[in-house]
Amino acid sequence: MKNLYKDVSHLDKKCYDLFALSEDILMEHASAALAHAVRAKNPSKVLIVAGPGNNGGDGIACARQLLGEYEVKLLLPYGAKSRMCRLQLDRFYACGGEVSESICEADVVVDALFGTGLSRKLKEDVVHLIERLNQIQAYKIACDIPSGIDPKGNPNPTAFMADQTITMGALKYSLFIDGAKGYVGAVELANLGVSPSLYEEPSDIKLLEPEDLQPPYRHKPNVHKGDFGHLGVLAGEKEGAAVMAALAALRYGAGLVSVVSFEKIVVPYELMHSSSLPPKTTALAVGMGLGLEYSDEELDAFLFGHELPMVVDADLFYSPKIKKILQRSNIVLTPHPKEFSSLLSLTNIAQVSVEEIQKDRLGYASLFCQAFPHAVLVLKGATPIIAQGSKALLNPHGSNALAKGGSGDVLTGLIGALLAQGYKPLQAAIQGSLAHAIASHRVDVANYALRPTDLIEAVGRL
Repeated sequence: MKNLYKDVSHLDKKCYDLFALSEDILMEHASAALAHAVRAKNPSKVLIVAGPGNNGGDGIACARQLLGEYEVKLLLPYGAKSRMCRLQLDRFYACGGEVSESICEADVVVDALFGTGLSRKLKEDVVHLIERLNQIQAYKIACDIPSGIDPKGNPNPTAFMADQTITMGALKYSLFIDGAKGYVGAVELANLGVSPSLYEEPSDIKLLEPEDLQPPYRHKPNVHKGDFGHLGVLAGEKEGAAVMAALAALRYGAGLVSVVSFEKIVVPYELMHSSSLPPKTTALAVGMGLGLEYSDEELDAFLFGHELPMVVDADLFYSPKIKKILQRSNIVLTPHPKEFSSLLSLTNIAQVSVEEIQKDRLGYASLFCQAFPHAVLVLKGATPIIAQGSKALLNPHGSNALAKGGSGDVLTGLIGALLAQGYKPLQAAIQGSLAHAIASHRVDVANYALRPTDLIEAVGRL
C-alpha cells in the first residue's frame, strides 16, 4: 500500500524546516524528473506549456534543462507571476531560451499550466487552450497533475489528457479518483531530494497495489471442507445473481456454498440448495437480485435471526431494513453510486444525486463512515473506495471490462467467501476487491466480451 494525500504543502514545508531543502532545490528535482520523462521518448521537438505559478516554474526549469538537446518550444500564455516562476524564467533566458508565441506541433507536449491547488472552474480561454493541446498528436506529459483536474479528482470542466503524469513528492488521491482516470495516464512519482520515508507522513488514505493481493491459498495439508467455512447466499426474484455470487465464492476458497431460497431453483451441481440457512453457516451474502421475493417476516428471519458476518449488496440499499442491518457488527456494504445515493438518503446522511456523489466520492464515503464507523463500505466504480472509520483505500487496478451486468455479483461472492473463511470485514473487502480487479486483466477475451463466468474462472488463476 502507498500513502495518498489531499495536499502535500505540509510535506514540502517539512523539507524546508527540517531538512534545509529550499524551494529552489525541490523545484530542480521536480523539473529533472520531468526532463527525464521527456528524454525517455527521444523526441525531436518538445512543447512545454507553463502557467504563471510554481507548476509553471517546474515546466520552465524543465525547458531550460532540455535546451541544447532538443528543439524546445516554451509557451507562457499567462506570463510568469510567482517568485519561483520568474526566477526560472530568468535562468531560461540566461541559457539562451526564447519564449514562443503560439502552440506548435511537437513529439512531446508537457503540461505545466496548473497544479493541484486549482479549485476554480477553468475560464473559457483556458478550456480552449487545453482542448487545442489535447488535439496535438504527441506523447503528453503532465506536471504533478493534468491541468484542469480539481482537488477532488474531477475535470473542471475539462482537463489535459496525459499519457503520463509525473507527480511531485507524494501521490495525491485526486489522481486516482474515477473522474481523473481518463486523464492521468501512467502515474510516476518524482523524488524531491529525500526518500519517501523521510518526505511522507502517515496517511489514512491508501493506494492498494497488486502486491497487496493475498489469495486464500491453503497451506496446511491436513484439512477438510469445514475448515474453510460455509457461505449462505440468499436468492431472490433474479436468482441468477445469487448463483453467480455463489459460484464466485466457491471459486475463491469457501469450503461450502449454499444458495438459500424457499423456491426450488436449479443451481450448478457444485453448489447446494437450501430453504433455510444451514446450521453451520459461517457468513451470509444478501441483496443481489432480491426484489420482493420475501415477506418482511421472512426476510427478517434471514437477516436478523443470527450474528453472522454479512456482505450486503443491491436491493437492500433501497430497503428501510438497511438501518437495522447497520446496527450489526461484521458487515460489508457494496453499493454502486446509485445504490449509495439511496443508502445516504435512508440513513439521513445526505440527499444527493449520483452525479454529486461521483464529483466527491471520497467525501461522501468518509461522511458515511463517520456515521457508521464499524461498517466496511466498498463504493464501487472505476476506482473502488474501501472505507471504514477514518480509513480509506483506493483500488485502481480494475479494467473497463468490468462494466458488465453480473460483475458486482461476483465481487459480492468473493467478499462473502473470505468472510466465510474467517477474514475480518475490512480484509475481506480489500482482498475481494483486489481479486476482482486483477482477475479482470486475466480474462482471455476482448474487453467488451467479458462475462461474469469468465471473471469467476480468472479468479482461479490469480
